[in-house]
Amino acid sequence: MRRIGVFMPGVADDPEYEVRIAAFLQGLGELGWIVGRNVRIDYRWGAGDVERYRVIAAELIALSPDVVLAFGYATASALQKATRSVPIVFGSVTDPVGGGLVASLARPGGNATGFVSSEFGFAGKWLELLKEVAPRVTRVAVLRNAAIASQIALFGSIQSVAPSFGVELRPIDTSDAGEIERAVTAFAGEPNGGLIAASGAGVILHRELIVTLAARHRLPAVYAYRGHIASGGLISYGSDQVDNFRQAASYVSRILKGEKPADLPVQAPTKYELVINLKTAKALGLDIPATVLARADEVIE
Repeated sequence: MRRIGVFMPGVADDPEYEVRIAAFLQGLGELGWIVGRNVRIDYRWGAGDVERYRVIAAELIALSPDVVLAFGYATASALQKATRSVPIVFGSVTDPVGGGLVASLARPGGNATGFVSSEFGFAGKWLELLKEVAPRVTRVAVLRNAAIASQIALFGSIQSVAPSFGVELRPIDTSDAGEIERAVTAFAGEPNGGLIAASGAGVILHRELIVTLAARHRLPAVYAYRGHIASGGLISYGSDQVDNFRQAASYVSRILKGEKPADLPVQAPTKYELVINLKTAKALGLDIPATVLARADEVIE
């Protein structure tokens, strides 16, 4: 019986995490790893409380797992601070090199490897897409976690292209629901506003609140995750996170069979998805350009 640890930054009953774990378990099963037969999985949930991640990571490592799966930079970093020997596979990290998780993408060199969610340059595409569907937008609130370096870098990437679109940016931290509501409400008090919900656990944890605020204040919004569109959001554009976790099972399997994370290159996304909710567009009075609709992987009528 082998032992796998799983550290997720959200809560156990969130459908966004359930679908990722289901894909991971499916991938394991296809490779012959069956829970209860030859593998045991211990789950830990961060519930968005970044300050407790190191304690949670230490608890998980104390269970002596053979390998740990993590979602996002903050959980992977906390695990790496807890151990330099237990292998770590991250399912979605923006900048593992800049964040110090690995030495390089081709040769990780330590006890961690996995899958990146996107490159920093990708963040500028969110703003480009927002301007395509809502050209009147001149002010954009960017939701991200100010405590995570890669989230700051994502904001910087958007900031670098903002002048070319004639857009003024305002960062909003996603660590606290009350702060999100106050900041978005204040931002919406002036005209021609829009939202970008960047990648990160905070925008997943507070998904329903963010989508509700965007609808209430009639703010066109672009999201990194398709789960926001299922909740009524306007547009999402990002890597296929579920596919990342399905692929992560192959790395976990290879590590269980004796390979080392240091020798397994970090992989870039192979699939990006553009999802559009036409019902939300209609509610906002937006006509989605045909050129954007033609690029969509899924259109919700």
